[in-house]
Amino acid sequence: MTSRNTNQSVTPGAQSALDQMKYEIAGELGIANYQQLDKGSLPSRVNGYVGGNMTKKLVAYAEQALASGNSAQILQSAPTEQIGQRS
Repeated sequence: MTSRNTNQSVTPGAQSALDQMKYEIAGELGIANYQQLDKGSLPSRVNGYVGGNMTKKLVAYAEQALASGNSAQILQSAPTEQIGQRS
């Protein structure tokens, strides 16, 4: 089955950084081997926890950038080393 996603990436490399962040957050939540798991076999609550925590961290990063006056950087790209950092 092929993906029907036709969205174009705005920032090259963002997908790999987001994937890395997803796997780190899953690990923090105690979900072992999340990368190898069939996400369709997991309860939606589990996948929701991962996505929700990703959103929290991305919003916190954007708030931090806004507070420090780097609002233009938010729209361009977030450094991958900061996206994947554990808080």
